[in-house]
Amino acid sequence: MLPSSCRCNNVANPKYTVGDQPPPVCELVDTLSDGTKVKRRLPRMRACNEKDAKGKLCAGHLKRWYFFGDEVKRKFGEDAEIYRCEHCKTLYLPNQDEAPRTRTLSY
Repeated sequence: MLPSSCRCNNVANPKYTVGDQPPPVCELVDTLSDGTKVKRRLPRMRACNEKDAKGKLCAGHLKRWYFFGDEVKRKFGEDAEIYRCEHCKTLYLPNQDEAPRTRTLSY
């Protein structure tokens, strides 16, 4: 048996389990003319949290999207950092609390 000081806490992230607070929700920024939603990402978010008509979570991977159309360029800029869900095609803007990931890595 392990001593009490060596036992691990089984909670993945205690920040979101304290109290009866609901989980954080992405802010809906805009809706494009074709019906595509544009949301703001949560910190360190990697998967889509959009729900369909039945309430099922999409959970598609968010990938950096470079080839967006004229409407997105006009609303968010030519060099905007945009992420898109691989399943439902919802667009995500980066979180304001995180550093931008706009340049190529150089070693």
